[in-house]
Amino acid sequence: MASRSSAQTEIPSVTPGGVPIEVRRSARRRRTVSAVFRDGAAIVSIPGHFTRAQEREWVEKMVARLENSAAPGQADPGGPDRLLAERATRLSATYLGGRAKPSSVKWVANQNSRWGSATPGRGTIRLSNKLQGMPAWVVDYVLLHELAHLIEASHGPRFWKLLEGYPQTETAKAYLAGAAFASARGLSGGMDEDDVAGTGADAAPGE
Repeated sequence: MASRSSAQTEIPSVTPGGVPIEVRRSARRRRTVSAVFRDGAAIVSIPGHFTRAQEREWVEKMVARLENSAAPGQADPGGPDRLLAERATRLSATYLGGRAKPSSVKWVANQNSRWGSATPGRGTIRLSNKLQGMPAWVVDYVLLHELAHLIEASHGPRFWKLLEGYPQTETAKAYLAGAAFASARGLSGGMDEDDVAGTGADAAPGE
């Protein structure tokens, strides 16, 4: 069980709206903190000297500002799904040479036995919203996994060859296997790893 102090300094990995959070520390950044929605993620830039407690405080504060900045009349029409689609485009370009071009990428709440699914004939990808509490690199792996299925439908050697370029593949597979194990031991809906079938804001401490 995590200690109270570690729980208090745990950094959120996803926004309340389901967008992955990426924290960037900079030794050259002394006082200012900034945040922006870009490439399907909420990117929060903080000074390198921040403690873990300060990091958590400012990540939560800046993410709230980002989401609140989409005021009525200015709201992102696509929301988390649009950001997820942008992330898919970036991952396809980076690791698959842009060969996977999904027609639709969305979060869904009805994936009870899979982390994600792809329908090559229609070019659609669906990710379980259960992934939204997991690290961004795990979400990236599942999304890339489904993108690869748009190119190669089976789990054969050619499919796994497509994923060789992603450096977190094995780590993400182990993470998902652990999550599936924990789920099977009491959480709802056990899952198996093989079932993986902007707006900006700035601030300075003291505001």
